[in-house]
Amino acid sequence: MLYQIYETQRALMAPFSEFASATSKLYNHPLSPFAHIPMAERVAAGFDLIHRLAKEYEKPPFNITTATVGGVEVAVQEQVAIAKPFCRLLRFKRFTDNVEALTRMKNQPTVLVVAPLSGHHSTLLRDTVKALLHDHKVFITDWTDARMVPVEAGPFHLDDYVEYVQDFIRHIGPEAHVISVCQPTVPVLAAVSLMASRGEPTPRTMTMMGGPIDARKSPTSVNDLAVNKSHSWFEANVIQRVPPNFPGAGRRVYPGFLQYTGFVAMNPDRHVSSHYDYFLDLIRGDGDSAEAHRQFYDEYNAVLDMPAEYYLDTIKTVFQDFALVNGTWVVRGEPVRPQDITTTALLTIEGELDDISGAGQTRAAHDLCEGIPKGRQFHYDAKGAGHYGIFSGRRWREKVYPEVRGFIYRFSSETMNLAPAASTKKARA
Repeated sequence: MLYQIYETQRALMAPFSEFASATSKLYNHPLSPFAHIPMAERVAAGFDLIHRLAKEYEKPPFNITTATVGGVEVAVQEQVAIAKPFCRLLRFKRFTDNVEALTRMKNQPTVLVVAPLSGHHSTLLRDTVKALLHDHKVFITDWTDARMVPVEAGPFHLDDYVEYVQDFIRHIGPEAHVISVCQPTVPVLAAVSLMASRGEPTPRTMTMMGGPIDARKSPTSVNDLAVNKSHSWFEANVIQRVPPNFPGAGRRVYPGFLQYTGFVAMNPDRHVSSHYDYFLDLIRGDGDSAEAHRQFYDEYNAVLDMPAEYYLDTIKTVFQDFALVNGTWVVRGEPVRPQDITTTALLTIEGELDDISGAGQTRAAHDLCEGIPKGRQFHYDAKGAGHYGIFSGRRWREKVYPEVRGFIYRFSSETMNLAPAASTKKARA
């Protein structure tokens, strides 16, 4: 019922949002007589802000069309490598006529980026993909909004997530280097552990960034909520059924609008201040700052519904039972044993100011992966970086990415002679 109320409210607000947008342009367009009356800038800025607060935000595109490889600009095409009901495996295929660049690209390592299924779309990792494309072949998981998946496709559990990751790794092959960001660090570790236990080839490397491997360490507000509320409370209070106007009508989900409310509630003052600064930027005519605000919130405000089964499984397995670190997690009848991983190198990354995955939560993977030789285990602390800063923005590009690149090239023996000069810095153990 709550979901239907929200959809009704959204439909009612849509005309007002469009009216606010039109009014803003009326008071801002240089050819409009209203643009020259006193206080026109404030009126235009106010209605523009109202429009953005009331509008619906669709999934933004990756919009990655070029990359630079060895100083040569190459074309990038987004392709679907595998299509499953709840996820597409995307490949960012690079093209060029430059022989030297083509040779370099063919010999570069292949990276699978496992994006989080935790509210935002995989396009949140656009900056991650852009950086990786300079030196790697890149695949990424593109999770489907659950409200767009018909009920006939069946449920989607955490175990299914693990199997999806395994299928994607097998598709790429044992030369794959897996990067998991935030939430997927846990199912990725499970996927690779199960493959190792079966004797299957495992990826060359695993890079785990800001994830809740052991959510007991340095608990954040996210961890506290999961621990203080029962499993039945989550099922009764946050799970809704998709309304009839979507392909997934009737499917049980954790709606994106509820997740978004939780995101904002974590730092309400910061968001209020950001919107007020946007209002002032519009009045001052600071187009660059205003556009930066729009780009951030176009991404931040675009959320997706999560399958109820997957969400409730994650709450119980990761944040309440701590099944991975306690050694009690069983996937499809098979125990998850990270200690069985022996050949895959491991790099964990944490942000100094991360308020979602606390200090030590990701680093805990090293204690679990005791079968990996110490010489193949590394950890990096990103000073001054928050949760998003470890995979997006200036600190990602200037500090974190060189560490990731150097780590991947170190364990890609066939490409070591092509490693970029900037990658010689050794990851800190």
